[in-house]
Amino acid sequence: MSGKDKGGVMSKLAETGKHIRSSQAWSSIFRPGSPFRDGYSDTPRNRSYVIMNNVLYHLHPVKVKRHGVRLSYTLCLGGMSFFLFILLTITGIFLMFYYRPTSPQAFLDIQALATDITFGQVVRNMHRWGAHAMVLTVFLHMARVFYHGAYKPPREFNWVVGIMLLLLTLLLSFTGYLLPWDQLAVWAVTVGSNMGRYAPVIGEQVSFALIGGTQITPDTLLRWYVLHVLFLPFIIVIFMAVHFWRVRKDGGISGPL
Repeated sequence: MSGKDKGGVMSKLAETGKHIRSSQAWSSIFRPGSPFRDGYSDTPRNRSYVIMNNVLYHLHPVKVKRHGVRLSYTLCLGGMSFFLFILLTITGIFLMFYYRPTSPQAFLDIQALATDITFGQVVRNMHRWGAHAMVLTVFLHMARVFYHGAYKPPREFNWVVGIMLLLLTLLLSFTGYLLPWDQLAVWAVTVGSNMGRYAPVIGEQVSFALIGGTQITPDTLLRWYVLHVLFLPFIIVIFMAVHFWRVRKDGGISGPL
């Protein structure tokens, strides 16, 4: 390839890159002030400083819009969802001290929580009903955002992050359903995994990966325990940090549109 042809190819690539960076999708993901945009300082310390400050400023903002503190508008659903996640984390850590993800110890440990452990049944009920409440508040939060049109530009990227958080919340609740290791839990997970098996193209593979075989076994219990207490909470924390950060980057709590 001659030098002239190479120059033409590079020019076309530069124009394509410029067109992508000027698109609505790019502007939605990389908002002004993002460390990935042109003109921003390339110092790693500055990049982390901006990102962390946006998270902290969301938790303790300098100022908020008047509609953002109206209970009749937001219903505090986002804050309630975050509070319930913290509650589930604290109660879940307490339950981990007295729970062994093996058969038949799992079922026996659940019984021991109700009869032998001080406040064991109370903490377990707080964890269980807190999980149900979190699913409800996250769903209502997304419904509020949808019906108020708060998913529109420039907030469409954060809307996608919120959808992922809803799916992760549902998965977190579903994986916890098996941990009591009783007949109700086993058959509920059997029905759910069989439903997932009928998903197009990858249904069989997903079902096999989740239950570790063709039917529910003690290996499934261990697999779902790891998903419930380690993998899914870790992913949710990352998505929540991005979600909070983008709320601030997109102008604070969305107002009526």
